[in-house]
Amino acid sequence: MNWITDQTRVPEADFRPQMPAVAEQAGQHDFDFFSGNWQYHLKRLVHPLTGSTTWVEASGTAVVHEIWGGRANLSETLANTGSGRVMGLTLRTFNPKTHQWYLYWANSKDGVIAVPQIGEFKNGIGEFYAQDTLDDRAILVRFVWSGTTSKVVHFEQSFSADGGKSWEVNWISESSH
Repeated sequence: MNWITDQTRVPEADFRPQMPAVAEQAGQHDFDFFSGNWQYHLKRLVHPLTGSTTWVEASGTAVVHEIWGGRANLSETLANTGSGRVMGLTLRTFNPKTHQWYLYWANSKDGVIAVPQIGEFKNGIGEFYAQDTLDDRAILVRFVWSGTTSKVVHFEQSFSADGGKSWEVNWISESSH
């Protein structure tokens, strides 16, 4: 075939990389509800695990892109707070062997990807856990997603300094389309 003179056109879609066929796995579409453009309002505890009761509030937007046929997504978050603009990025990936999700967060301030929160959804509630540090001490972190079938999605982050015996909520977010 002479590519220069042949007038037959190949559809552009034929040149896009194709995902290999993968069997559907239970849980791989758990974050499908979060695709698209979102408006959110958040409350953040200023000094977690210190006894502080001072909260700050902010509003922002998130744009969430589905990747790998629902087995991952990428979220870009923008918020204007009293102390400036926050830009964040969350990559969520699904492990088909464990049926769990890995949630990776980075902010534009330092570009560091935090240790992943690992977990899954059960009965419409997503719980994700990680070990991390806060002010040079070891803590546990818990993310909880709920309301994923409603018009307003609820998200909370909590810290524990006593190995999970008690939890202090330090971030609350309500998101809507």
